[in-house]
Amino acid sequence: MDPRGARWTAPSLRLALVLLQASISACAGASQTYIVQMAASEKPSAFDFHHEWYASTVKSVSSAQVEAEQQEEDGYARIVYNYETAFHGFAARLDEDEAERMAEAAGVLAVLPETVLQLHTTRSPDFLGIGPEVSNRIWAAGLADHDVVVGVLDTGIWPESPSFSDKGLGPVPARWKGLCQTGRGFTTADCNRKIIGARIFYNGYEASSGPINETTELKSPRDQDGHGTHTAATAAGSPVPDAGLFGYARGVARGMAPRARVAAYKVCWTGGCFSSDILAAVDRAVSDGVDVLSISLGGGASPYYRDSLSIASFGAMQMGVFIACSAGNAGPDPISLTNMSPWITTVGASTMDRDFPATVTLGNGANITGVSLYKGRQNLSPRQQYPVVYMGGNSSVPNPRSMCLEGTLEPNAVTGKIVICDRGISPRVQKGQVVKEAGGIGMILANTAANGEELVADSHLLPAVAVGESEGVAAKKYTRTAPKPTATLSFAGTKLGIRPSPVVAAFSSRGPNYLTLEILKPDLIAPGVNILAAWSGDASPSSLASDRRRVGFNILSGTSMSCPHVAGVAALLKASHPDWSPAQIKSALMTTAYVHDNTYHVLKDAATGEASTPFEHGAGHIHPVRALSPGLVYDIGQNEYLEFLCTQNLTPTQLKGFTKNSNMTCKGSFSSPGDLNYPAISAVFTDQPATPLTVRRTVTNVGPPSSTYNVKVTKFKGADVVVEPSTLHFSSTNQKLAYKVTVRTKAAQKTPEYGALSWSDGVHVVRSPLVLTWLPPM
Repeated sequence: MDPRGARWTAPSLRLALVLLQASISACAGASQTYIVQMAASEKPSAFDFHHEWYASTVKSVSSAQVEAEQQEEDGYARIVYNYETAFHGFAARLDEDEAERMAEAAGVLAVLPETVLQLHTTRSPDFLGIGPEVSNRIWAAGLADHDVVVGVLDTGIWPESPSFSDKGLGPVPARWKGLCQTGRGFTTADCNRKIIGARIFYNGYEASSGPINETTELKSPRDQDGHGTHTAATAAGSPVPDAGLFGYARGVARGMAPRARVAAYKVCWTGGCFSSDILAAVDRAVSDGVDVLSISLGGGASPYYRDSLSIASFGAMQMGVFIACSAGNAGPDPISLTNMSPWITTVGASTMDRDFPATVTLGNGANITGVSLYKGRQNLSPRQQYPVVYMGGNSSVPNPRSMCLEGTLEPNAVTGKIVICDRGISPRVQKGQVVKEAGGIGMILANTAANGEELVADSHLLPAVAVGESEGVAAKKYTRTAPKPTATLSFAGTKLGIRPSPVVAAFSSRGPNYLTLEILKPDLIAPGVNILAAWSGDASPSSLASDRRRVGFNILSGTSMSCPHVAGVAALLKASHPDWSPAQIKSALMTTAYVHDNTYHVLKDAATGEASTPFEHGAGHIHPVRALSPGLVYDIGQNEYLEFLCTQNLTPTQLKGFTKNSNMTCKGSFSSPGDLNYPAISAVFTDQPATPLTVRRTVTNVGPPSSTYNVKVTKFKGADVVVEPSTLHFSSTNQKLAYKVTVRTKAAQKTPEYGALSWSDGVHVVRSPLVLTWLPPM
């Protein structure tokens, strides 16, 4: 199936649920790390401390052989971490039988196998409307007493970057409990009033993969990869004038919240990011006192009660911490999201109005526009034509040679020629390196159906231009039909004002949320394509070992880049409204998001060129300035989230994993998951003929005390939607008023219908996406 045409259908959701159940039932392997969640309040009085209880529990389930080998270790040696703030429990090395016995031990709520997560790898502040004059005004408005700390879970940080200058910042907030952990290549002097915390977490990685090779990898907060430095600077980097990459994107680079403090938590190593380390970092970050967490990581989706990051994020939310997570880079496939818990803000990626145009001129006179960040000495003359070749033959299906994989190109076939390479399998820049090593002089990087017309710029090692799928097809057809095909490449630098923009990135993971269809995901989108930010001095701009170039700033794409944009804007909102809950901040971001581009059309999907839907863009594209004054917000407290979890068929033990020390019982106040006071509405019909659905929402006035809001609802083809009351009269700030939405089916639709419900007082527009879905009978 052509992935550009892939749209969500009800049968695909059924299949996803079946696969999810299969993954839950799969047996874990022996001798691995397990995360054990404990009911902290059930600690026996015989133990003074929780860690003593945990060690005793490990020993009690140990096999006879292990116990004989480790008689004097009392379980301590097998414990990888103890958790005590956002999550209660420990991580330990267990075999499969021990894990099964552990699940039956007193006080144990859940036993979760270790998982490995992966990274979801200047112009943006101005594009988002928060240039220096706006951000300075926000931070100058009497907010010095509300220093905001952004915690970044990633690959560490490069402290020498000017993006982490502490010029103009006051003393470190007195409430801060974090520290600057030292190690090879990193001392306490590398922290300042900007980087106020830096820690490393590797116990889980080493328990599973063996000791870190310290001759090649620094066991310290120093970032050798670049990803963590880039995300931290995107969220909260200080202003740096005349920043750029090889002359591209030159200007002032600044983070979304340039006066916020940064705490770096290094959880990712050469072999990946291990869940026990991530959990330890979240636990410590909350204890340290972060206000916002930016987590550009993800793996496969699991039920909420089996997802350690979901459980830890719930604990962080209870402590007032806002959590932003990347949606994933598995687009354009539908049902490809990760990090779907409703208390997490799930962020997809979009383009900006800046691009780096380059042109392929074919021998027949045709000009093909693409993008490139190439800035080397090997420039091809735009006035001269060079031989061009495509190694894929007449097949329309990419193969190893057409994708220019290592070892597939023969020098006698490509020497002195421009080579067309299909995207896929190997890194984009590496394809150019393969061409160069085989004697090629240039590359045309052609998108396949999976990428559509989306263009991602790279700092190539030889003259190279990335082109869309249709342009790639045209270029390949030319090489097959022309007697002596030729081409040349030219580069045009940086261009602003690109239309249309923003556009949903093709790689951005899509909904629906197959864990809970009534919770619309992703929540929103933010810039994630061709983002300039600080970089590690130990990493090349291409991240290839063979690339010896070093840069202070780099341009990257991915939902890893969009996530810190939202985290940084959340820090601005926290500074402006220090009493707002994480849910109120999330609501402000979602209800003020926009869904039309700079050509006044609905945001397009780069994968199809067609209008995107809430399953691609969520509530819309982030609008920071509007979010600072949203008018109304949808608040959600921990009790409401727990009532939501009561609709997920959790056992009392599974539910207790979220309630921590509370013995909460479900009140049954929610008739369906859709009753959660979420800033988006997803109505799901499961019966035929469909019974009318009613969902209820409560809004809090955070605008002028005396305000009147009127509602406007999209007209749907398959249903009538009625909102009662249709007018809300507020007489005070923080006043709460409720309304209900009734949806009556007229004619069931085979595909979802999309619209919106908006409240307006003439100044503020509080918009919620409204999605109607009819599921076929089982």
